Amino acid sequence: MGLLSENPRIIPVTTAKAKVAHAAGKPASAAHPSLRALERPANLTGTNAPAFGSDVVADTLRALEIPYIALNPGASYRGLHDSIVNFLGNETPQMLLCLHEESAVAVAQGYAKVTGKPMAAAVHSNVGLFHATMAIFNAWCDRQPVVVLGATGPVDAVKRRPWIDWIHTARDQGAIVRNYTKWDDQPASPAAAREALIRATWIADTAPKGPVYINLDAEMQEARLAEPLAPIEAARFMPLADPAASAELIEDAAAILKAAHHPVILMGRVSRSVDGWNDRVALAEALNAKVISDLKIGCGFPTDHPLHAGAPASNAMVSEAIEAIKAADVILALDWVDLAGGLRNALGHEAPKAKIINVSADFHIHNGWSMDYEGLPPVDLQLPTTPDEAVPQLLAALGGAKARKPAAVKARAETYQPASGPLRVDDLARSLKAAVGEREVTLTHLPLSWNGATWPFRHPLDYIGSEGGGGVGGGPGISVGAALALKGSGRLPVAICGDGDFCMGATALWTAVHYRIPLLVVVCNNRSFFNDELHQERVARLRNRPPENRWIGQRISDPDIDCAGLGRAQGAVGFDPVTKTTDLVPTFEKAIAAVEAGQVAVVDVRVEPGYSAVATAAMLRGTEKK
Repeated sequence: MGLLSENPRIIPVTTAKAKVAHAAGKPASAAHPSLRALERPANLTGTNAPAFGSDVVADTLRALEIPYIALNPGASYRGLHDSIVNFLGNETPQMLLCLHEESAVAVAQGYAKVTGKPMAAAVHSNVGLFHATMAIFNAWCDRQPVVVLGATGPVDAVKRRPWIDWIHTARDQGAIVRNYTKWDDQPASPAAAREALIRATWIADTAPKGPVYINLDAEMQEARLAEPLAPIEAARFMPLADPAASAELIEDAAAILKAAHHPVILMGRVSRSVDGWNDRVALAEALNAKVISDLKIGCGFPTDHPLHAGAPASNAMVSEAIEAIKAADVILALDWVDLAGGLRNALGHEAPKAKIINVSADFHIHNGWSMDYEGLPPVDLQLPTTPDEAVPQLLAALGGAKARKPAAVKARAETYQPASGPLRVDDLARSLKAAVGEREVTLTHLPLSWNGATWPFRHPLDYIGSEGGGGVGGGPGISVGAALALKGSGRLPVAICGDGDFCMGATALWTAVHYRIPLLVVVCNNRSFFNDELHQERVARLRNRPPENRWIGQRISDPDIDCAGLGRAQGAVGFDPVTKTTDLVPTFEKAIAAVEAGQVAVVDVRVEPGYSAVATAAMLRGTEKK
């Protein structure tokens, strides 16, 4: 099989959407070989027309320009597996073997977080879907487009093999994930499967974005086509449908912003687009607005800009942000995650005096099962669209021209002087920053203990946000998917994972090693599920019980886990545990050199348990003994 452009039977999908520039557009170097050279099928027949139901499914995936399909294999979709390999030649999509279904979906989520585009994941029948549920929920809360393919059956009971086909067939398999996917379907014919895949990809990639699930009947996959399907132009079935705000609403919002004396912008879910980044900077500067950002989501504004109010945080606001909100007369929320909670963090139960403009279409996918919509916020004007659509319109309405691209801020090499004493998370951050020097880095994951003041963000790809749903174990897989999207871009992907997160998802690294996807993983290893230690301390204090027992059932020690050894078991380069601050920079320098040579590297840093002062205070707030 040839490339997409060489295959006349495929009609590529072309949408009217402005696509985010793909970071991995540069040619592969010798150290970063193309994935296309790996796992090439032999002795292909060169068949040009689909002959089986699963050929139609594979053909449609190619027409939709799905680049990869991450999977853990299963007999329920053996027909599709064969079609991707022997009909498509394992190309567009190319299969990426994963050792767990959670990893497969997480890889697709990480790819979407960088590119803004969907890739696919395949999971085996009901049991594979059960494994994948946490990762699907992460993608749902993160509002990332992921096309998940599953299988069942045969639905016709007389076609089932004894035992195994029966236990892997469910009456309504989509119900397992229906409450945290945008749409699901179980098509009964090849024609219906083609339509379902087009509809699913269209829905997943339309804001608010999110995962979708298509369940393929095993019999439908493996049956010969009774007759050829008439070709269709898939793009005609995927019209631009992103939500928009009326001109009147834009004008009303601009009038409120013009009259503001102390505006604040809450920088929420935004794309990785450089143009969008520059527009947001221009808007903040035009309004002289304070900007607040959040480590739960990808960076949307330079965090060392004079208008940024303090360092970004995750579970609590820093004092500068709180003071900005208290002083604000207008608050512009750009799809902020948990607007009601953010206001409560700053104001307590006092109603905000500021007028609030909320730019978000997220309400379109809220449902009665998942409470990820958070509290109902007070809003004076709603712009039911995305920040990337609204911000340029607001700029124009305010009388400003399109943002001029600012001069690039060159990353400054940081000199780190190791201190004596315990090795803390801030030591890890500052020494890694020093070792990185002037390289362009994408932080693909950060632990809850991260102090946002230690690492400024100056580009939309400097940090891509958390896993979304708080599902521990998502960090490694998401980071592999992000590194896949960044492969050959010149950016250094760095995942900083907690030890609990890493141990749950460590086998995702095998996929990165196998497919030559360079990645640096730093394990922020406090040998504890420390977030829960703080929770237990909070409960103990509220009940007037001894908080010093918080560690029981939480500490991951005796024995300590060899996280670098887990990495080596997947084929990565593992570095022995770092316990001294003086060893951090030289170890990181060696690990970075390994990644730049095309390898996956794992550094196990044994940090003292502890969070930033802001996060710890927020966790323990209200527990003081009376």
